[in-house]
Amino acid sequence: MIALLLYRTVADTLLPWAVKLAARMLARSLNMPEPLMHSTGDFVVAQVLALEHSVGKGLCPFRLARIIRACWHGLR
Repeated sequence: MIALLLYRTVADTLLPWAVKLAARMLARSLNMPEPLMHSTGDFVVAQVLALEHSVGKGLCPFRLARIIRACWHGLR
């Protein structure tokens, strides 16, 4: 019972407070407003995902293995 009470206290009050504090500290260290930091973070995540999907398809190990096998058979 006490463990559940401690868990709920940590999960409901301390964890959101710590996340907000970390976001504020990061925004202050980057010298930018907090909403701009969140928007910039979303933009960076979108750019990374787009890059991974465009370049990552060519770097797939199965696809690379197929291309190498085709080149190897072409040399024989």
